[in-house]
Amino acid sequence: MLNFTDVTEFILLGLTSRREWQVLLFVIFLLVYVITVVGNICMILLIKVSPQLSSPMYFFLSHLSFVDVWFSSNVTPKMLENLLSETKTISYAGCLVQCFFFIALVHVEVFILAVMAFDRYMAIGDPLLYGSKMSRTVCIRLISFPYVYGFLVSLAATLWTYGLYFCGKIEINHFYCADPPLIKMACAGTFVKEYTMLILAGINFVYSLTVVILSYLFILIAIVRMNSAEGRRKAFSTCGSHLTAVVIFYGTLIFMYLRRPTEESVEQGKMVAVFYTTVIPMLNPMIYSLRNRDVKEAMNKVISRTIL
Repeated sequence: MLNFTDVTEFILLGLTSRREWQVLLFVIFLLVYVITVVGNICMILLIKVSPQLSSPMYFFLSHLSFVDVWFSSNVTPKMLENLLSETKTISYAGCLVQCFFFIALVHVEVFILAVMAFDRYMAIGDPLLYGSKMSRTVCIRLISFPYVYGFLVSLAATLWTYGLYFCGKIEINHFYCADPPLIKMACAGTFVKEYTMLILAGINFVYSLTVVILSYLFILIAIVRMNSAEGRRKAFSTCGSHLTAVVIFYGTLIFMYLRRPTEESVEQGKMVAVFYTTVIPMLNPMIYSLRNRDVKEAMNKVISRTIL
């Protein structure tokens, strides 16, 4: 029986063992990663330089893009390396670090999405007092909570991962170090880790999702009470992008983490993980730019100024 510290490295089985598929997947995911990093950095810079994007909504959106860059960068480079490498390994320290940042960034993102829902409620439900209630100080406090809480939760969860024992088996049925395959692979210390994972994921996802649902319930009530058709249309358009991001992100995470780790769930979760670690961070800037008139106008102005 080997403690986590007695294991020098793990083997990541990845998405496929077929060489021809590995080369194709490398090209696809490299392209997706480049688009993700460039798209999110462009979104951050656009919000930074555009006066019309100075509202709290875009302040929170810039942090969502920032987290997406790190979320994708925590997983994708190692996955790309292993797709072309004969020895698809990761050191035990690297595995622990990857687990820590993955759990932290997931929690940061779900609570940023909750904060953004609350911000939309404040903007639509009480527009006259929105500027004073959502001051710069309030926004900084609201955005600080996801970072502080997310990294504290991740620290506790990673320490429980450190307590897992392995009986010589060091092959992880995944393309990164994730809790479900590690639990399935371990031969001791899994009880506390498994149930704390389910409890923490359940509490945090339910709590943050409750904030989103309640915010949109009050938003819907406020929209119904509006007399202006143009006001209702604008309210729906500003909420549509955020709701799309919420449904995609929460749906995939709930499918991954609110089930007990089994061979079937780990294999299914590996396919789903591709979506939320690589595709969703790429889609977020597209969702907010293509569905948001203010972002499109700001982008056109920046492009025009650059060309001229």
